[in-house]
Amino acid sequence: MKLQGAILIPDAKLTEYLLVPRREDDKSKFLAQAGFTAANPAQLKEAILNLIQTCDAAPDRWNKYGTYYRVEGPLIGPSDTLAVVTVWIERTTDNLIQFVTLKPKR
Repeated sequence: MKLQGAILIPDAKLTEYLLVPRREDDKSKFLAQAGFTAANPAQLKEAILNLIQTCDAAPDRWNKYGTYYRVEGPLIGPSDTLAVVTVWIERTTDNLIQFVTLKPKR
């Protein structure tokens, strides 16, 4: 199934987390391999949206906040393509589907 409905990817999740170098759990270095940097967060957002439009979501777990889904597939960047897993939550309070995180597919 494809994720459908109101989709939210908070800008801060990209600009203040995924694209920021960190000592632990640094995803910016991984994303830079495909050409995603702090200078082009809109391209990362567009690539994530493209991923969920083309790849199926699988229910992962549920808690009081909502249902979590995993979407795995190719994240197409400006210079390369990465195999990723994205995590989403369909919030119980308003049924909004919110981006949680992204990690390399292993």
